Amino acid sequence: MKVLIAVLILSTLSMPTGVNALIPPQAQVQTQALFLSSLNATHPMGYFASSIMSSLKRTGYNATYLTDGAVTINLLLTKMKNYSVVIWRTDSFTWNRVTYWYVGEKANIGVKQKYASDFAAGRITIKTGMVAVSTNFLKNHLGPNTLPDVKLLIFESSNGNTIAPVFLAAGVTSVVFCSGVITLQFGFLDDLTAELVIYLTQGEDVHNAVYDTVSPFTQNDQMNDPLDSTYAPIFWYIGDGTVAISSAIHSAPQHRVPRLP
Repeated sequence: MKVLIAVLILSTLSMPTGVNALIPPQAQVQTQALFLSSLNATHPMGYFASSIMSSLKRTGYNATYLTDGAVTINLLLTKMKNYSVVIWRTDSFTWNRVTYWYVGEKANIGVKQKYASDFAAGRITIKTGMVAVSTNFLKNHLGPNTLPDVKLLIFESSNGNTIAPVFLAAGVTSVVFCSGVITLQFGFLDDLTAELVIYLTQGEDVHNAVYDTVSPFTQNDQMNDPLDSTYAPIFWYIGDGTVAISSAIHSAPQHRVPRLP
């Protein structure tokens, strides 16, 4: 009997008291990140995909990586809005004076029937055997504030400067895009994208991370004039440059160039 009483006393003393004792432990909410590689079969990312995913997961993101046929029209139009960080790696081509971006999804009758009016108007095509969409297609289907929860979209593709404003108008806070024609071969752009993600997950904001990645000085280019106007970075951003996807505290460098108004 004395042993039982002692056990009850110890159990009572070890129980938490106060208001916090009534609150059940909460599971940590993970932020969602989506990484799409539409042309991975022909232009595989290899190590760089693992690097980007590792950087995101180390920062606490629940990161999803989809390639080729798993990247669908339905995903872009109805699922992408659920992620706070999106990386879309693809490329473009021009046909009948319209620029299209490869989605990844293979040509199929379901897409052709569902978007018959878009096919008729030339806003979407399956000419290459893969679904590809134009700027006007995304404008029509991603209206204002359809992507309000996407803080950052990194668009790794040729002619991204023409489509980035569409994502911004759809509600994305900040869009990183490639200027002009790029190539997914040789891994150069993938290397830069992985480096950009590392800067971002170390706590830098978009402005600093982009500048630190594409600065000719960080690429070991020798320039006689640090204000050489002939240098055009391979990618830049539009939208809010103060967006940060990590709250990690690091010794991030000071802004080296003035922010655009």
